[in-house]
Amino acid sequence: MNFVAWQMLTGDRAKYLGLIFAIAFSTFLMSHQTSIFCGLMNRTRSQILDVRDASIWVMDPKTQYLDEVKNLTDQDLYRVRGVSEVEWAVPLLKSNSRAKLPGDGKFRAVILMGLDDSTLVGAPPNMALGGVAAMGQPDSVIIDRAGYKFFFPDEPLQLGKQLEMNDHLVRIVGICNSSAPFVNLPVVYSRYSLAQLLVGQERNLMSFVVARPRAGITDAQAAKAISEKTQLRAFTANQFGWDTIWYYIRNTGIPINFGITVAIALVVGTVVAGQTFYLFVLENLKQFGALKAIGVSNWRITGMVLLQAFVVGSIGYCIGIAMTAAFFEFTKDNLDLRGFYMLPQIMGLVGITVVAIIFLASAVSIRRVAVLEPAVVFRG
Repeated sequence: MNFVAWQMLTGDRAKYLGLIFAIAFSTFLMSHQTSIFCGLMNRTRSQILDVRDASIWVMDPKTQYLDEVKNLTDQDLYRVRGVSEVEWAVPLLKSNSRAKLPGDGKFRAVILMGLDDSTLVGAPPNMALGGVAAMGQPDSVIIDRAGYKFFFPDEPLQLGKQLEMNDHLVRIVGICNSSAPFVNLPVVYSRYSLAQLLVGQERNLMSFVVARPRAGITDAQAAKAISEKTQLRAFTANQFGWDTIWYYIRNTGIPINFGITVAIALVVGTVVAGQTFYLFVLENLKQFGALKAIGVSNWRITGMVLLQAFVVGSIGYCIGIAMTAAFFEFTKDNLDLRGFYMLPQIMGLVGITVVAIIFLASAVSIRRVAVLEPAVVFRG
């Protein structure tokens, strides 16, 4: 009977391919847009992910997410260092500045990360050229690959080039592969003392204090102790990252826009597949009637219909997922699209959704076959 079901399914190539295309298109849209959304949300915490030396972030009590901070004072740093659960704590400056090519006028806003002069905690972990130690040289910065390509397009990666920031000439001593930020701006790293000169004049310029707990103390315990003893806000790096993600989810229209696209893909896949599959069943009513006339039960025929639906769904799902995977594979070297990829969880969720689509698409058809009278085979 399974062979008969397969022959019936592939008998009309147009409808067979139409069903596969509907499922594949729906799968591609759902997996692609969900992956882009997850990648975009992950970008909001990119600077947190790149600080791998420290596991605790301390900030002003009113700070809600990474990109909007009220600067701390030097006294706050000493208060955090005075917490017994903390092994060490260092300042971190995160701010926006502007860099331009000397004598050229080409400029762009950049994300400036000022690292503790003595420890360089928060230095980029993935260097494409040069080394972190070179930041100890006067007026030296590290820039990410995307920023270098903006200022020096079509040029090979090369150290020693200069940029002007806040009327100060700085020299590029390293090029790194940083995580892509939410706003696709170049990321520049410098020593904390130099970063204070490269941003606008403010009395306090310390954005965060980053710290690590003592041996035997968990990150959560140390963060709680800092909050209680200093009245500052302290999170583990993972907590602060998720807080930043949820801020963007709650306060921007990004989830709604991506949700609409995914919903459209779901509706289109269900409606098109359901309509096409129903028409396919209608055209094969006589064949189903003949099977019932020779004693095939409704349950067996229902199994045949479900087999046809699951064959179409499986092929369409595989094609759709392959299209999504191919898209991210072909764009992985694009600096503007770095950080976007398909998570295994997305593949699983989309697979479950496709099962729901083909179940809904076949439900009406199953009912139509179940109430079919075997005598239909003898008519006309």
